[in-house]
Amino acid sequence: MVEDNITRINLDGKEYILIGTAHVSKHSAEQVKEVIEAEMPDSVCVELDEQRYQTITEGAKWKEMDIIQVIKQKRASLLLMNLAISSFQNRMAKELGIKAGQEMIQGIESAKEVGANLVLADRNIQITFSRIWGNLGLRGKSMLLTQIITSIFSHDSISEEELEKMKEQDTINAMLNEFTESFPKLKKPLIDERDQYLAQKIKDAPGEKVVAVLGAAHVPGIKEEIKKEQNLAQLNAIPPKSKWPKIIGWALPIMIVALIVITFFANPNAGLDQSISWILWTGSLSALGTIIAMGHPLTILTAFVAAPFTALHPLLAAGWFAGLAQAYVRRPSVKDFETLSEDVFSVKGFWRNKVSRILLIVVLSNIGASFGTFIGGADVIKTFFENF
Repeated sequence: MVEDNITRINLDGKEYILIGTAHVSKHSAEQVKEVIEAEMPDSVCVELDEQRYQTITEGAKWKEMDIIQVIKQKRASLLLMNLAISSFQNRMAKELGIKAGQEMIQGIESAKEVGANLVLADRNIQITFSRIWGNLGLRGKSMLLTQIITSIFSHDSISEEELEKMKEQDTINAMLNEFTESFPKLKKPLIDERDQYLAQKIKDAPGEKVVAVLGAAHVPGIKEEIKKEQNLAQLNAIPPKSKWPKIIGWALPIMIVALIVITFFANPNAGLDQSISWILWTGSLSALGTIIAMGHPLTILTAFVAAPFTALHPLLAAGWFAGLAQAYVRRPSVKDFETLSEDVFSVKGFWRNKVSRILLIVVLSNIGASFGTFIGGADVIKTFFENF
């Protein structure tokens, strides 16, 4: 049996066999099958949580999704990012003629075949996202979104050999070090904390011999963390949100309204100019985002009208109104939900599918309104100081 990418650990009378895999690789899936059948473990741990396990075994239940509820529950951005990341991984898998996550599927199937306990060892992905997002400032969030979207829509191809090279620990660590130079706060929740969580779940798996199917990036960390006791409750906790975004969210619109009102009393013409500037900047840029997403004319108008008001209310967003308007005039059909997972393979498909287009409208309209708020707000402040 080939021992490449396999790490053996003996600890407290138990043997742990860690298989470092690439998440899109034929060889990884074959190696998982070979190791489990040869070792006949008591338990097989896979790097999945319950949500991803259901998706990978049952498929994403797009038909059951209510796009209106997605918008109302403020989940459009998260869903769009999940779709985009899934698109990137699936496109790579399709290029190589395999199924994304095949090594995890193989781990699940092989565990059943040898009668081993199946352990879903990863932390809930929503908790990980929450801890990642909470650790990034506005600049970090913008940079991360830009980098993810750029990589998703890149048409550069990757060979099976290049994927296998990515599994070498030195290459993985070098890649992570380079990535975390731009996002130093990202490595802790994305890699370090999950190393700790995975290590404890593997350690707690029943039996004396445990095989763990893992992304290669986690193997070095798990080798160290498995020697310690980890606090799963603490790793599962969602950190409290900072009060500053809420304070700023209310303070900014109050200041804008106050400056316009004061200017009106001192110079009605200047106050009118401020109001027009605010409406044009917020409304136009939100409408521009909707145009880029190829929204219906009524949707574009909705974004333009809603943005000047929603920008003054932290609990509202122009994109929600634009998305609801688009869903009303271009309601997705059953076919759109059925073809969603295939359509998101390409940029063209993202815009063609009515479901993903609505999500794009929500996100791009909100981004446009945000830029409009800063530019329009700066113009309001400038006009105020010119008159006092």
